[in-house]
Amino acid sequence: MDQELILEQCLKGKKEAQQALYDQYAATMLGLCYRYTKSYEDAEDVLQDGFIKVFTHLHQYKKDGDLGAWIRRIMVNTAISYLNRHRRYKKEMTVDDISMHPVSDENPEVSLDTKELIETIRKLPAGYQAVFNMIAVDGYPQTEIAELMDMNINTVRSQYSRARSMLIRILKENNRTVIKDYEGTF
Repeated sequence: MDQELILEQCLKGKKEAQQALYDQYAATMLGLCYRYTKSYEDAEDVLQDGFIKVFTHLHQYKKDGDLGAWIRRIMVNTAISYLNRHRRYKKEMTVDDISMHPVSDENPEVSLDTKELIETIRKLPAGYQAVFNMIAVDGYPQTEIAELMDMNINTVRSQYSRARSMLIRILKENNRTVIKDYEGTF
């Protein structure tokens, strides 16, 4: 089934088409959800909630952009909502500035494979992890992140900067080579 036909059939509520759309995007979106949560089970919950939203709001898809990008946006928004709704994440989303380490201006180059990078990012507190993923991985503008996460723009900037600094510290603690004065990484 081609994507146009899948969309048409999904809008008519056809289960086979919904399954085909799910099968096409589930693995990729599960990876995205996992980047925002602290467990595989939570990622699966976000994925399921996200696909419910996809099927509920599929009629709003304008077909003027990539369907995968539209679904990805729903999944990110669902992940942020999930983090805000659950207590174990809520505490980590509110970060006390007094307990934070000073922000570093280092721009390191680090050689990591994808799995190692994802696992290192997952060591960050939930708020830092979400902001870092949204900026560095998913390319969201900071103003949009502030709106989605109900934060001040300066808090978003601060959390991103501190996430970078924390990642550098974690990498150094794990004896990873960090090359200073490299522009463009993180």
